[in-house]
Amino acid sequence: MLRPSKKMLFAIEAVLDIAYHAGGEPVQSREITRRQEIPRRYLEQTLQHLVRSGILVGVRGPKGGYRLARERRRITIGEIVRVMQSLEESEDIYQDLPGSPLGLGVVRPMWQDLQEDLMQRLDTISIDDLCMKAWRDGVGSEAEEKMDFTI
Repeated sequence: MLRPSKKMLFAIEAVLDIAYHAGGEPVQSREITRRQEIPRRYLEQTLQHLVRSGILVGVRGPKGGYRLARERRRITIGEIVRVMQSLEESEDIYQDLPGSPLGLGVVRPMWQDLQEDLMQRLDTISIDDLCMKAWRDGVGSEAEEKMDFTI
């Protein structure tokens, strides 16, 4: 887990894209593909898993797309990582491997502790935190173009 998979990174980028560029309207997958350069075959599958997990909501219709299921401050990177891990790891790959007493008793537990520490850290980072970082770093948002303040 210390090296994220492509799908895991795509999932985080897609949720962040939706949060950062939505502007109140659902975000279509083709917009995410254009902005993030995520291959569409990965994106659609990933978005459906995020909908089933309650991170995103799918909106049907001609102006449909995806939006966050909750406020962006209530969605953590750890939650997204766990959803993607559940798809990628059907079993613990280290459990069935033979190993020496040092490997089984020292190295693998150390690695597990590191992974748990990383997940605890990821649980403290929200999508809102990343949106605010993007804003502070001057990353443009298409949400500004979509906002209409006409009364």
